Amino acid sequence: MMRRFSKIALPLALLGAVACRRDMQDQPRYKPLRASRFFADDRSARPTPPGTIARDELNDTDVLHTGVANGVFATQFPIPVTRKLLVRGQERFNIYCTPCHGFLGDGNGMVARRGFKWPANLHSDRLRNAPPGYLFQVITNGYGAMPSYSSQIEPQDRWAILAYVRALQLSRNATLADIPAEHRRDLETEP
Repeated sequence: MMRRFSKIALPLALLGAVACRRDMQDQPRYKPLRASRFFADDRSARPTPPGTIARDELNDTDVLHTGVANGVFATQFPIPVTRKLLVRGQERFNIYCTPCHGFLGDGNGMVARRGFKWPANLHSDRLRNAPPGYLFQVITNGYGAMPSYSSQIEPQDRWAILAYVRALQLSRNATLADIPAEHRRDLETEP
């Protein structure tokens, strides 16, 4: 008799243990926008505080966040280009851009040397003549094999990177005429 009972009781106990579910679906909860007596205003969901902007619905339409002014790529930087901005741009460039574009911006980064597609040479005529707003859009949205960096780099830092890229481009492509006259004499005299 005991054997028969254990043959029946053991499978029933196992079946009962498997059937027990205590998930989040079993907890008390409110469906969105349903009435509730918990709060004095009879709402189950709390109203959104004034001035709240959902992260994925941020709708910035200014030049700082889009790189576009009046439907055209910005030709000027929307923030002052200072030494502090250039230093920040170099720091961000070294973190995010050098793996592909290299420290000199010539496209000879480690990624390219490892067999991946060669990125753009930032010293090409096409990119030197491109408006800053276009380059801002490329960093923000990606282009070709370059991914979007909008989630990793804040808009102010994207402009800082662009300021540093412009400094790199100028350093590589500067002419003697670009140097102020008082400093040009120092270069023209032989030591």
